[in-house]
Amino acid sequence: MTTSPSRTDGAPPPVRPTPLRVLAVAAALGVLGALALAALFRALEATPPLVPWLSPVALFVLVAFVGWLARSVHVRVQKRRERVEPSRAVAWLALGKAAALGGAVVAGGYLGYALNFITRLDAAAPRERVVFSAWSVLAGIALTVVGLALERACRVPGDEENPEDAENTPERP
Repeated sequence: MTTSPSRTDGAPPPVRPTPLRVLAVAAALGVLGALALAALFRALEATPPLVPWLSPVALFVLVAFVGWLARSVHVRVQKRRERVEPSRAVAWLALGKAAALGGAVVAGGYLGYALNFITRLDAAAPRERVVFSAWSVLAGIALTVVGLALERACRVPGDEENPEDAENTPERP
C-alpha cells in the first residue's frame, strides 16, 4: 500500500492570520478575568489596586516599537521584496501574533477593571482607576492593530492571489 505525498511534502501547514474571533475571545477572557479579580477584592473586603500611570505609557512604547517593526518589515518584504531569513521572519510573525493576542487580552482586562468603578466617578481613586484603565484599553487596542499589521507585513507577496502557487514558492519568510 502506497501513500500519496502530502501537498507540502512533510512541511508544516502555512501559518494563517490571527482570526478576529480569537481576538474577541481573548478580549472577553480579559474582561472576565478583571471582573473576577474585582469580585475577589470585594469578597476579601480589600482595596483594589490603583492603575499606575506607567501601564499605559509602557504599552504605548510597545505599540511604537511593534508599529515601527511592522512598517520596516512591510517595506522590506512587500515594497523592496527582499529575501528574509526564515528564522527572522518566523520571529517577526510570532511577535506580531503575540502582540495582537496580548493587546486584546490587555484591552479586555483593563476594560473589565474600569467597568467596576464606572459608577463611582465622584471619588478620586475610582476616577483615577477608570482614566488610566481607559488609556490602557486604547493602548491595548493599538497593540492589537500593530500586531496584526506586523503579521500582515510578514506575508510573502502573492500569497493572497494564488494559494496554490504560494505553497510551491521556496522563499517564504
